[in-house]
Amino acid sequence: MKHLLLVAAGGAIGSSARHLVNMASLRWFGPSFPWGTIFVNLAGCFAMGVMIELIARRFGASQEMRLFLATGILGGFTTFSAFSLDAAVLWERGAHQLAALYVGATLVGTLTAIFAGLWLARSLA
Repeated sequence: MKHLLLVAAGGAIGSSARHLVNMASLRWFGPSFPWGTIFVNLAGCFAMGVMIELIARRFGASQEMRLFLATGILGGFTTFSAFSLDAAVLWERGAHQLAALYVGATLVGTLTAIFAGLWLARSLA
């Protein structure tokens, strides 16, 4: 239960930060391009790389700290950072084909799923 609460608390922080970034980007750049989303994805992936290397590998942070920071805050900020970390771990393990399959299946699968969901909801309306 303690781990779940750590992830939930971190997720609230990350989700709130994502919302603030999206609102600021709408004010600054307008709605013509999803600048907030791309910034969040890039910043979240960069932060995940730094965090995993420093906290998990160099400083040996506790599981609780990793759950709060990586799964909670960064997971709430952008799940793209978790996707990117999974792909990087596969790549660094030498599973290059599996990493490529994971990336391709995720991108094609998620885009297919979003269009299928839109189609279903529109069909029922």
